[in-house]
Amino acid sequence: MGQSAILATIVQELKAAQDTYSQIEPFSSRFENFGIEDAYLVADSIHKMRMEKGESPIGRKIGFTNPEVCSYYGVSNPMWGYVYDSTVYYHKSTSTIYNLSNFTEPKIEPEIILHFHSAPHERADPASIIECIDWIAHGFEIVQSHFPNWEFQAADTVADCGLHAMLIIGEPVATNLLGPKVLSHLESFTISLSCDSKEQAHGKGSNVLGNPVNAVAHLLDVLSKQPHSPRLQANELVSTGTLTAALPVKNGQRWSTTLAGIPLPGISVSFDS
Repeated sequence: MGQSAILATIVQELKAAQDTYSQIEPFSSRFENFGIEDAYLVADSIHKMRMEKGESPIGRKIGFTNPEVCSYYGVSNPMWGYVYDSTVYYHKSTSTIYNLSNFTEPKIEPEIILHFHSAPHERADPASIIECIDWIAHGFEIVQSHFPNWEFQAADTVADCGLHAMLIIGEPVATNLLGPKVLSHLESFTISLSCDSKEQAHGKGSNVLGNPVNAVAHLLDVLSKQPHSPRLQANELVSTGTLTAALPVKNGQRWSTTLAGIPLPGISVSFDS
């Protein structure tokens, strides 16, 4: 079977697993030459299928920006995927309940989300990137694995749309209200993650490639080398990667965060069927 036929097979199998909330054997264990470039082509094909069904991309998610998480899963480099109007939720009330039933082995990741009022240059430095951002928020990304027991190689995660399931965004704060030292605060702030009022993990901004804005710089560089991928545009948002370990989450739980060192509010979210 030629490589084009292999990729077409992978697209169909993975899309079916996503649509039926099922799990499959990692492609990296079945196709010896399946690599990162192939995986992005698979993800792009699935992305086009989603758009054909009416979903609209509204931004990107970056994964594996936390070295501790990368080490745990044996992944050496960050990756990215799209987020959609069907997968992003702006958290308006503590009474809102989210359902995890359609996700496979979901995990929760506290993240910083950046929204762009203008498109950054592909070689922009962090200070220039901040100037393109009109608001910053904290929230949770729910990630999932269509590969059993979260056992995969990097190419599998790229193909599986960056493992993205849902993005819950807390209160956005205008960048100009976060003060002139917002860039340094994004690096130095700390976060506590709790489940049902019991602390589960600590993190800090520098866990994300040294600073969440550095994750965007990495994304811009990667996109500049992918002819099939559109550049980051105005009105897109970017979820920059987990600040702590990614932890299993299930219906019936309530997860919350407390941030210190940056004037961003924490978030408290309930899950149930």
